[in-house]
Amino acid sequence: MSRRATGPRLRAALDGIPAYVPGRPAGEGQESFKLSSNENPYPPLPGVLDSAVAAAGSLNRYPDMAATALFAELAAHFDVPVEHLAVGTGSVGVAQQLLQATTGPGDEVIYAWRSFEAYPIITQISGATSVRVPLTAGEEHDLTAMAKAVTDRTRLIFVCNPNNPTGVAIGRADLEHFLDRVPQDVLVVLDEAYREFVRDPRVPDGIALYRDRPNVAVLRTFSKAYGLAGLRVGFAVAHAPVAAALRKTAVPFGVSGVAQAAAIASLRSVPALLARVDTLVAERARVAAALAEQGWTVPDSQANFVWLRLGEATGAFAAACEAAGVTVRPFAGEGVRVTVGEPEANDLLLATAAAFRA
Repeated sequence: MSRRATGPRLRAALDGIPAYVPGRPAGEGQESFKLSSNENPYPPLPGVLDSAVAAAGSLNRYPDMAATALFAELAAHFDVPVEHLAVGTGSVGVAQQLLQATTGPGDEVIYAWRSFEAYPIITQISGATSVRVPLTAGEEHDLTAMAKAVTDRTRLIFVCNPNNPTGVAIGRADLEHFLDRVPQDVLVVLDEAYREFVRDPRVPDGIALYRDRPNVAVLRTFSKAYGLAGLRVGFAVAHAPVAAALRKTAVPFGVSGVAQAAAIASLRSVPALLARVDTLVAERARVAAALAEQGWTVPDSQANFVWLRLGEATGAFAAACEAAGVTVRPFAGEGVRVTVGEPEANDLLLATAAAFRA
C-alpha cells in the first residue's frame, strides 16, 4: 500500500454538494430586523421556558432516547399510534433519516424546484440522484410532471406543502390525485413545516391523508409556529414500518431533554399558540396586500413568509433591505423570501419595497 497519500479517501458523493445558506442575521449598529430565516419573532409560549429550564437541571444525564413522554403527548395531540411516530433534529433531520432508510446510490428522489434548499443536499449525501421538477408559472408544484418523472429507480418524493420559499400550497383534490398516481412502493413525504399557518380550507392536513396510505409520511416541526427553532426538534407521522426505520436511523440521543420538555409544554399551550399564529397570519395578509398595492406580484402564501420573484434584481433588493435595517433571504437570480415578523419589521420592509420599486 502506498504511504504517499495526502489524506483519507472521502466519498465522491460529497463533491459539489451545495452549501445550505442560512438567513443573514440582523445588522448591528442600528435598529434592525431579521426576516431571513422564517423564525417566529415572539418568545416561547407561556410555560415553555420554565419547562426547558427545569429540564436543563439534568444536563449531566442523557435524554430519553425513546422520547417516551413526547411520543405520548404527540400521539394524544394528533390521534395517532405511538408506533407511528419518530423524532429528529428538526424536520430536516427527520428528512435525512428518511433518505437513509430508503435510498442509496442509483436511486432517485423527486422534488419540485425551487423548493426547500436542503433537499438536494441531503439527497446527494445519501448517494441518491435528485430529480428536480420545475414549479409552474404560478409558483406551484407541477404534480402532473412530478408523477410522470417517477421511474423504477424512484424511491422517495418530497412534497413541500406549503412550499418553501414560494408559500403556495396544494389543494386536497390535486394532492389526492397525485398520491393515487404514485406507485405504492414509493414513499411520498409531505413536508408540512408551516402547516399551522394554513388558512385556505382547500389545503388538506397531511395527517388526515396518511391514515389510509401506507406510503405517505408527514413531517412537522416545532421550529416555526411553536418558536423552538433553537432547540431543533421535529417529528414524523408515518405507518409503523417507516416510523421504525426512522427510529433505527436516528442519531442516538439526538433530541435533547431540554428540547423534549419544551416541545411537550408547547403542545399543552394550544390556545396561546393559536392566538400567536393568528397574529402572524393577519400580518401576512397585511404585508401581501400592501406589496400587491405597490405593484408587486405576490403569490398566495399559506406560510409565515411571502415570496417575490425578482430575477436579476434579487441581489439589489436584498441589499436595499439590509441597508434599511431588515435582512431577507435572497435566492440569486430568482427572488427573495421575506419572513413575516413583528409589525415594526414588516413596516420597514414595506417602506423599503416601496422605495425600491419607485
